[in-house]
Amino acid sequence: MSPTFASHLDAFGQWRAGTDAKLAALARFAREHELLDDASAEWFEAMRRRLSGEKLMVAFVAEFSRGKSELINAIFFSDKGRRMMPASAGRTTMCPVELGYDAEDPVGLSLLPIETRLEAPSLAEYRAQPSAWTWHTLELADPDAMADALAQVMRTRRVSTEEAERLGFWDPQRPEDNPPPAADGLIEVPVWRHARINLPHPLLKRGLVVLDTPGLNAIGTEPELTLGLLPQADATVFILGADTGVTKSDLDIWRDHLSGPALARYVVLNKIDTLADPLSTPAQVRQVITRQCESVAQTLEIPTEHVFPISARQALAARLQGDAAGLTDSRLAAFEDALSDGLLPKRRDKLAEAAVGGARQLQRQLTRRFGEMRGLYADQLLELRGLRGKSAGKVQLMIQRVQAEATEFEQCTARLHAMRSIHARMLRSALQDLSSERLRQEVDVLQQVLGGSWLPIGARRAFIELCTRLRSLIEQAQQRNDEIHAMLVASFARLNAEFGFSLAVDVPLNVRRYADDLQLIERNYVQYLGLSQAFRLAQPGFQEQFRRMLISRLRVVFETVSNDIELWNKTASAQVDSQLRERRRNFKRRYESLDRIQSASGELDKRLQEVQAQDERALQLQTRLGTLVEELAKQAWPEGEPTAEAAGQTAASAPPALFVSAAAMEALSLDLSLASEPDARSATVPVAVPATTPATTAESLPASAQ
Repeated sequence: MSPTFASHLDAFGQWRAGTDAKLAALARFAREHELLDDASAEWFEAMRRRLSGEKLMVAFVAEFSRGKSELINAIFFSDKGRRMMPASAGRTTMCPVELGYDAEDPVGLSLLPIETRLEAPSLAEYRAQPSAWTWHTLELADPDAMADALAQVMRTRRVSTEEAERLGFWDPQRPEDNPPPAADGLIEVPVWRHARINLPHPLLKRGLVVLDTPGLNAIGTEPELTLGLLPQADATVFILGADTGVTKSDLDIWRDHLSGPALARYVVLNKIDTLADPLSTPAQVRQVITRQCESVAQTLEIPTEHVFPISARQALAARLQGDAAGLTDSRLAAFEDALSDGLLPKRRDKLAEAAVGGARQLQRQLTRRFGEMRGLYADQLLELRGLRGKSAGKVQLMIQRVQAEATEFEQCTARLHAMRSIHARMLRSALQDLSSERLRQEVDVLQQVLGGSWLPIGARRAFIELCTRLRSLIEQAQQRNDEIHAMLVASFARLNAEFGFSLAVDVPLNVRRYADDLQLIERNYVQYLGLSQAFRLAQPGFQEQFRRMLISRLRVVFETVSNDIELWNKTASAQVDSQLRERRRNFKRRYESLDRIQSASGELDKRLQEVQAQDERALQLQTRLGTLVEELAKQAWPEGEPTAEAAGQTAASAPPALFVSAAAMEALSLDLSLASEPDARSATVPVAVPATTPATTAESLPASAQ
């Protein structure tokens, strides 16, 4: 049979494993040669965790009886030999269901009682409270027992209209959306609020998470599903019935929850097998399907090629029976190809950019350091060769010159102290408006409006103004970090010219991209501040949940911006310490070698050989580093790396990857220095090197920095 989404995802998993192996080889090389400090080691670990454990969420959204669970079975679980998700006529899945796999959690089904809606904690907070969930074991070796356990998601119970209203399933202000009462006046509601299935399925082990949502009523009454899970999904699949087209409830779901921006959106027109007519020719049936697709596309205002007519039931049966012709008739392959092509390459590109970008940044930083070290070795060789046939007095003059150069170099500490002071002050200014406390103050302004009006007309305006202010805070942080970048560029240029440093600032940080996250949050939340949600928003419990979810979502954005800015600045400034320490160590090595030459007549040739060996070793390490980085790039970009123009477009938006601190470069110096000599003497350069640099003014810094 043709490749399935499962096979495409498996290939993606193999790509991630291969890229992780190359990254591990690079990290192992750096670690073996003591080139890793704590921060760079943490980056490697975080990047490898991302490659192996990053989740890929696909959300399936539909009203009941659209064949949603059957489609999930056909795409993901046909290898089990039977249906895994409950799929039958009428309502089946009654609560949102997440299918995924976490090796740290036991295999099983976790169910959150519906009564938790009456309590303050959000769904995200309940995830950290295992005792709040009801647990069911899943017998992997018994598909029938597993199916029986999974049938828990279908459970319902009947309650009074008053209780249904408290739980959010009955709204007297919108009677047209309420479920019909039974003969005794009771309302059917789900027993569970949310279900999580931890299953060691091969696809789920690859990081796939399937989100199964149970129709408009459940989506509308569980704001966190709309505000949290659906916007986080990498792809959303909206399922319609081929026989019904777009119904009113379907259109409500689309307009209220799915019509906004998303990484990938797909519309599936399911149950095309029901359109078969014994009185019509196959060509006529195909025309009916085409017209229905065109009608759906026009109603939802999307291109026709984004609508996929399929038969999930026919596809599942064909895969269970190995029926290639039946699978072709189901048309599932076209949808799976679109899902694969629209989702996996984008995810792969993001991971490749992060992995290769971080590795190349490490390579650039170490290459600069290797170049500086080799330059120092070249100077030492020239200096040592000039001593051939010279008297002891000449050697003493060379020792005095080294001491003088070291003393002159230490004058840079005053410049560095001034630069660091200004840098720290500018960084505090850039971060001051990104704190959790500032964010809470901004949200409290909105909360005052919510509490003061039953009809939240002003709340909608206040919320839009809040989002505008928050975007301006991110813009201010961006501008302040741009000022830091300009200050560092000017300061580094002067330090390089006056003291021989090789300092360089990487591309400026771009945090403006996080304004898009704020816009997505604004779009998802603003619907709850209109007249249609006035009654619900007037309820204190709903207001508190709304506020907690809003702060939680916004905090993630602001903490990410703050962390990016801190990491970029740490990366930019860390090289100063490493180069300062290396230069001091070089003065020490020069002094020690001259002192030994002065006291031992045969020491000069030996020292020349040692410096040449150190230079060759540095070149070998640099060459090996380049080879490992190129191997990683070839694995991450099988079709070749993006063009320089494309790479430039993504470089500015990529977060700083890692940095090499003074400790790592000191370890490198130790590996290549005289410390390995069995007869090394303990003499030191008689130059004062204070533990902390003295205070000074910023007179020597550029005017823009002052």
